Amino acid sequence: MMSSIFHVTILFSILLHSSLGVKVLDNKFWKETALEDLYESLKVDYNTNIAKNVILFIGDGMGPNTVTAARIYSEGETGYLSWEKFPHLGASKTYAADKQVSDSANTATALFTGVKVNRGTLGIDPRVKRDDCPRSCLEENKLTTIATLAQEAGKSTGIITTTRATHATPAGMFAHCANRDWECDSRIPAGCGCKDIGRQLVEDLPGKRFNVIMGGGRQTLMSNTTDLKTDPISKKYCVRTDGRNLIAQWAEEKRAEGARYAMPNNTKDLLNIDVSQTDYILGIFQNSFLPHEYLRDKSDYGVPSLEQMTTTAINLMMRNQNGFVLMVEGGLIDVAHHAGKARQALEEVLAFDKAINSTMKLLREAGIADETLVIVTSDHSHTLTISGYPDIGNNILGVADTSKVDGVPYTTLGYANSGKANYHYTAVNGTVVREDPSKVDTTSWDYGHQAAVLQNENTHGGNDVFIYATGPFAHLFHRIHEQNYIAVVMRYASRLGEFSSATSSSSSILSSILLLFAVQLIYLL
Repeated sequence: MMSSIFHVTILFSILLHSSLGVKVLDNKFWKETALEDLYESLKVDYNTNIAKNVILFIGDGMGPNTVTAARIYSEGETGYLSWEKFPHLGASKTYAADKQVSDSANTATALFTGVKVNRGTLGIDPRVKRDDCPRSCLEENKLTTIATLAQEAGKSTGIITTTRATHATPAGMFAHCANRDWECDSRIPAGCGCKDIGRQLVEDLPGKRFNVIMGGGRQTLMSNTTDLKTDPISKKYCVRTDGRNLIAQWAEEKRAEGARYAMPNNTKDLLNIDVSQTDYILGIFQNSFLPHEYLRDKSDYGVPSLEQMTTTAINLMMRNQNGFVLMVEGGLIDVAHHAGKARQALEEVLAFDKAINSTMKLLREAGIADETLVIVTSDHSHTLTISGYPDIGNNILGVADTSKVDGVPYTTLGYANSGKANYHYTAVNGTVVREDPSKVDTTSWDYGHQAAVLQNENTHGGNDVFIYATGPFAHLFHRIHEQNYIAVVMRYASRLGEFSSATSSSSSILSSILLLFAVQLIYLL
């Protein structure tokens, strides 16, 4: 009773403050926002339903500073991105089994299998080192992903990415490979004898049973692709040369099975799919990565947005009475950061945000939000910094202040290291001089914010990243966790794998955990 009265009192105070026409940033504003936060926090409840569905959103390279900068870029200092309103929050430690700073392959493996592995490896035991092809082919060294467990439980599964479908993060859902770069035949060492990642996607479980595969990567899935100005083949990455057309092979197998499938080539194709009459979608829209959001052709004949791909996938997959498991990656956040292009990275975060916002709306409208565990996290961070003492309302891409040492202005955003485009130093009469950013447009798409150390590109950052969650058992994210813990929570919440017979009772949970410890102990002995 007292709790209810307290809640009503808080709500009345909020309404009172709102009715007074409170101006942003005055004392009444801060009291109102704090009361709103308290009111929402007091309403938080633990959802202990079994998660029929699991959606894992991964903002590749989206560390805490990137989230903060994107929030200010889009909503201002007092705003929020959609997932920042999720009721439960934790953080994950992203280091690899062999490196303090990780890459997207080992982090994807941790997220999807529950095991931390070596940098650059996918879906194989941490005792297998990078490039150890023979050991990576051994069945005993292959790890089980949540996609495999979901399929065994009769659930629909899928991967969506703005990079290539064979790139490190999506590959973590299905591949077992000693080197993430072995996306196609041309990068695998002679005599290796293992399948490349593209073939694993189309020929092996769980990849060939994915109900949804969408992203880029035509050059890794089929030979003799066409190199266009609007759709270039990236020679930096794997290009298939063995004569195979895995896209056609996928379609032929679906026809032989009598399956209902769609292969969209553009936005119009995708949005015209009758999901009630379709069981599989393979949408490979570009040779390599999809276009950055600011360059994306938004017409009917362009590349679909992450939002459009995600909502189409959910509309198809939620028809399955057993539920679904879906991975959605905003992969170009990372690509932009590697190039040191901060504005491009922030724009990709906003595209990611739209996909999540529309997903939550769709889940509510379909009446399945309470049975869907939604997690938003990152695989790793980048070296982006936010510094200086800029005024409130200052453009996050702009100049923060002037250095009290060299008298030259500096930008709010910067990188600890990056490539030549971010290294704004010149030699004048034998003295190193930092270039003045106030004399150029630091808000342009191609501006490279200043880096302290010259590298070939911006590297990943080793700091922890946040875990935002809502839905069944989202409250299990509540402190600093190892990154592989996320996979365990997804399995437990949806009763997959070792938790398939568990109930919500604490005694059953304890029994399951003790059994797992016993199995691990035997394994170690």
